[in-house]
Amino acid sequence: MSSPVLFTELNTNNGRKIGVATLNQPNVLNGLSLEMCRLLSEQLTQWEEDPEVVLVIMQGAGEKAFCAGGDLHGLYQSMQTYQGQGAWANTYSREFFEVEYKLDYQIHTYSKPVICWGHGIVMGGGIGLMIGASHRVVSESSRLAMPEVSIGLFPDVGGSWVLNHLPGRTGLFLASTGAIVNTSDALFAGLANYQVEHANWDAVLNALLESAWQAPQQRIVNDDLVHTVLSAHQGKPAEVGPLQQHYALINEICAPADIKTIYRNIALLKDSDNAWLSRAASTMLKGAPLSMALGITLQRYALHLSLVDVFRMEYIVALHCCANGQLQEGIRALLVDKDKNPQWVPSDINDVSDELLASYFDAPWPKPDRHPLSGLA
Repeated sequence: MSSPVLFTELNTNNGRKIGVATLNQPNVLNGLSLEMCRLLSEQLTQWEEDPEVVLVIMQGAGEKAFCAGGDLHGLYQSMQTYQGQGAWANTYSREFFEVEYKLDYQIHTYSKPVICWGHGIVMGGGIGLMIGASHRVVSESSRLAMPEVSIGLFPDVGGSWVLNHLPGRTGLFLASTGAIVNTSDALFAGLANYQVEHANWDAVLNALLESAWQAPQQRIVNDDLVHTVLSAHQGKPAEVGPLQQHYALINEICAPADIKTIYRNIALLKDSDNAWLSRAASTMLKGAPLSMALGITLQRYALHLSLVDVFRMEYIVALHCCANGQLQEGIRALLVDKDKNPQWVPSDINDVSDELLASYFDAPWPKPDRHPLSGLA
């Protein structure tokens, strides 16, 4: 049986090595499982300690996706098993989010250059892997999103930190609507920093093998070698995307302090003549009101936090989402029964109180236990 993640090492012309990690679940759009997270983390650690490895590349098998998200089926089964037992009882969700978040943080803080080849669909957990890479590359067919509002979760995997760093208030809009951004908008927003045509990817790999790599301690030199290769293979400039086209409008409607006002402002776009805006509003209206409010609240709380503290905060909120029934209902409606008719509680944004939101930030473990992510440095 083939491994869910394939690892290979390419020999460069000057005797160094490039590690390549390939997510190998194309039938499920390379959805990220707990086992895949463990395998990636272990191999990244080995490559980081190997003085011959100068660069790591992450990519996805197949033509459709780098990674379309996390293992929702596994979470769903665990939520059924531990239903009604509280946020700390679900040992699977505790382990899944701990391992996944540690992996994402490992990529953010990696001591060697990391290229993420974000060809095709990059969503949810895929964003978590990609955004930590030092060199984030998209193709002409890339589609990026944090669509957790549709399943009763929130943009996690460091999303509260990432979305805060996007231009203006676009992060609030993308979290609220799960809107899909194309290659042009990914570059505009900073989710990606290079575009390479899919047909030219093999040429990029060959050029990387021919580069004059230095020892891993020469990080700046090696970063610039990667930059030189990717810049030389940049695709043609894409047309301005809808996120950039409607940047002023998005800033205006997401400016209020009151979350319910933002919700109502976005809802008005449902009847817009612009298909992208209308679809974004419709997605929010079909999504969980609580998830929309949590996404904004998390960004506000994360504004002046370090990345590690954001991961710690998201971990607490994620466990509560696994216990409250929202995420379970969202996965049921989307992936299990597939009726696309989730019964959200609360079903109205006006019923999402400040007290309810605050309860999601209470650490669920027995006091005085330490935070499971307390070891992140």
